Amino acid sequence: MFARKINDRVFCLGSVDWDRRLFDTLIPLPDGTSYNAYLIKGSEKTALLDTVDPPKTDELMAQLKDVPKIDFVVSLHAEQDHSGTIPRILEKYPEAKLISTPKAKGMLIDLLKISDEKFITVEDGETVSLGDKTLKFIYTPWVHWPETIVAWLEEDKILFSCDFFGSHIATTDLFVTDEGRVYEAAKRYFAEIMMPFRSIIKKNLEKLAPYPIEMIAPSHGQIFKNPAFILDAYNDWVSGRPKNIVVLPYVSMHESTKLMVEHLVASLVDKGVKVELFNLAVTDIGKLAMALVDAATIVVGTPTVLAGPHPYAAYAAFLANALKPQAKFLSIVGSFGWGGKTVETLAGMIPNLKVEVLEPVLCKGQPGEKDFRALEDLAAVIAQKHAENGFT
Repeated sequence: MFARKINDRVFCLGSVDWDRRLFDTLIPLPDGTSYNAYLIKGSEKTALLDTVDPPKTDELMAQLKDVPKIDFVVSLHAEQDHSGTIPRILEKYPEAKLISTPKAKGMLIDLLKISDEKFITVEDGETVSLGDKTLKFIYTPWVHWPETIVAWLEEDKILFSCDFFGSHIATTDLFVTDEGRVYEAAKRYFAEIMMPFRSIIKKNLEKLAPYPIEMIAPSHGQIFKNPAFILDAYNDWVSGRPKNIVVLPYVSMHESTKLMVEHLVASLVDKGVKVELFNLAVTDIGKLAMALVDAATIVVGTPTVLAGPHPYAAYAAFLANALKPQAKFLSIVGSFGWGGKTVETLAGMIPNLKVEVLEPVLCKGQPGEKDFRALEDLAAVIAQKHAENGFT
């Protein structure tokens, strides 16, 4: 990829990673991703904001081939997909100073072994002049690490937001052209890494509200020429009420749990409740995370394995506990052959969820009429709880 012009003396550099399918050896990337760095040429000084993931170093260095001088390298976030190429940049531009927060400085020294004398640390709201362009640094902690900041280019009204408002999409489009596609990717991104910090992100959104933002340039994904689109989405995700949705991750070994899940889904739909169903043996975990953003109720379906929940169901409970969705109710359905502590084990895995636990439905062997009636009763309780809370 060549450096691409955003506006007067502001350029997007970096790399489009078409082939990457897993992030942090954990997060699925069905659409690849990008690593965006930004070059700002002021009348007196030049700044590079963020870099690229180390495997893409050569691509960034080629884009900088004809850039004779960089005065400031800005680290908005210490994670290596943003910071990993900083040592190479400082080697090419030995006079450059590395701008970061004090917290990020310690992390970058630990992660990349950058020498102390290379740093300039900035406080919240501090500005750095490039001549006729001014960068203001705004602390936005826990988006999604404790040291994260954004940079505000005052004269151009561009917010360089790093992971904030990002999305994993590989595309040749510099700017957002398909808002539907970007909305889904951004929601997946929010669900997978931002959702646990919803309350702090809400405060960060409030902190950015006074700025007359005309463009948002994240470090993953496309640039927003319509900032209201992504700002409104984030405000909904962090502040919106749960919706009339049940998220139902399940796994079945000998069809018993599957039969129970299918009957519960039909009963919920019959009572006007939307269901997002995920067979954990084949599901995209990112899709499950996205569904959890809006869900009012989570129901886990699992057979009993060695006296406890199936490992896939345990993983789903672990994921929900880590992501801390705003769901208000939780239940468990499933089957067993001779006994066990499935309910107790799963309940102990979700201390972060502030939920009311609804009566589980467990059956021995294949479900019968009594079990199906219990599932219908559970569906009725869920529908009633949603209606009482005004979830629509």
